[in-house]
Amino acid sequence: MPARIGLTTSFENGTQQLDRRYVTAIEEAGGQPLLLPTTADTSTVDGLLDLLDGLVVPGGPAVVEGCTGSLPKGLAPPSEQRAAADRCWMRRCWRTGRPILGICYGMQQLNALAGGTLYADVEADREETLTHSHARGGTSHTISLAAGSQLRRWLGTDALVVNTRHFQALATLGDGFSVAATAPDGVVEAIEHETGRLWGVQFHPERLGPPAARIFRAFVQQAASSPPA
Repeated sequence: MPARIGLTTSFENGTQQLDRRYVTAIEEAGGQPLLLPTTADTSTVDGLLDLLDGLVVPGGPAVVEGCTGSLPKGLAPPSEQRAAADRCWMRRCWRTGRPILGICYGMQQLNALAGGTLYADVEADREETLTHSHARGGTSHTISLAAGSQLRRWLGTDALVVNTRHFQALATLGDGFSVAATAPDGVVEAIEHETGRLWGVQFHPERLGPPAARIFRAFVQQAASSPPA
């Protein structure tokens, strides 16, 4: 049976939305995408949890948990409804051993959930940082995959050209996480957890096609082969 992958969504003006490319990426990887309700009601989450084999938390607005410094202009914090819902889904999936993939905002939320911290504006708060936001003129750059990392094994390479679409970046790692990839300026571009079930990428693989699609394929395969506790 194909792995069923839950997808959290954005939440603006009372409306849930999701970029179709996330759905396509899961389908092309052999999984079945399920869009999840924006709710922090634990009874709702627990009632739906058995439908899921894994969780993807997509990109989004700013993260304020564990944040140091001031948010840049043009970067709004998430609605409390979305932030609370994402934390609820992540905690439940984490607790039950379901694999989680956080993308951009999703990676930052995962790290914060584990006690890590975040630069509110990495270009302002960290010395000698390149432009990482497309809104400021950033385009793409190469990341280096850490030797021995699962992400490097998934991708089958030690380097990858990625897009750059973030103002914020990790300052310190959450408990149990290690760096899986870095940008040329040392900014953390991917993390993975010692449990082997939690992953985060700062870039957007759903926009890159192959070879970044290997991330989704490997994640879906892991969800299919690792029954939750």
